[in-house]
Amino acid sequence: MSTSLFNRLIATDDAAGALALRIPVGIIFAAHGAQKLFGWFGGYGLEGTGQFFGSVGLNPGYLLALLAGLAEFFGGLALVAGLLVRPAAAALAFAMLVAIFAVHWGKGFFAASGGYEFALALFAASLSLLFSGAGRFSVDRAIIGAR
Repeated sequence: MSTSLFNRLIATDDAAGALALRIPVGIIFAAHGAQKLFGWFGGYGLEGTGQFFGSVGLNPGYLLALLAGLAEFFGGLALVAGLLVRPAAAALAFAMLVAIFAVHWGKGFFAASGGYEFALALFAASLSLLFSGAGRFSVDRAIIGAR
């Protein structure tokens, strides 16, 4: 990968506000990914999540559950660390768009009835980090500052 492309991927401003978004959103995504991948925190693991994905028309269910779980788990960890935040945020925003339209849309807005409210909030947070980058207190900023 060229240095110029890498610099654009980790580019960020020097603001501190992204930290307040990165940490809780990263924890939420990592936990949801762990549910999908490992069955932790009351999740169904890959087998159960794959069956669910297939039941809502996301096929092949197991493969898409694996991809979603990997994006959420490692993307969430990346947000917490502040490492490769823009690419992680792009993957997470895409995952939330799929969740909104494939799973939650038909159930209305509110999360209490299975609606898209929570996924929309996570999509907005991911999109914000995609635009802003990781911010001052991040590995991305340390790498950019070191160049």
